Amino acid sequence: MKKILAYFMLITFVSVGCGEKNSALEVYKTNDGAINGYDPVSYHNEKPIKGTDNYSYKWKDATWYFANEENLSLFKTDPERYAPQFGGYCAYGMAEGHKAPTQPDAWTIADGKLYLNYNKEVLSRWSENRDEFIKQAEGNWPSVSDDPF
Repeated sequence: MKKILAYFMLITFVSVGCGEKNSALEVYKTNDGAINGYDPVSYHNEKPIKGTDNYSYKWKDATWYFANEENLSLFKTDPERYAPQFGGYCAYGMAEGHKAPTQPDAWTIADGKLYLNYNKEVLSRWSENRDEFIKQAEGNWPSVSDDPF
């Protein structure tokens, strides 16, 4: 009976653990923090600004930095609205089915959502067929989000 109970507990533990997302891999982060230490709210205000240590917030196993108290407060209230799509990994790379780093100056807002890209050249390529790439990336993200970078 003890063996059956131990086996049942092991199966339950494994099946619950396998269904959980690994949020540590969900966000692109460097030593500077999530999305290279840039304030995600600032992108929605038309200009990316580097955040500071004075305004930081831990979300999805990453430290996010903000330029001011107002941006920090907006993010805390609704992080999904301001955080970049695909965890801040390159949107074009995600459309291809893999994670890639991003540069702060390679970005766009589409339908109120922030998308980051590897660099400006990739951003240009991605922009040529953005809507289709977004669909592909959204389809790939659930299976790629837990992949190590």
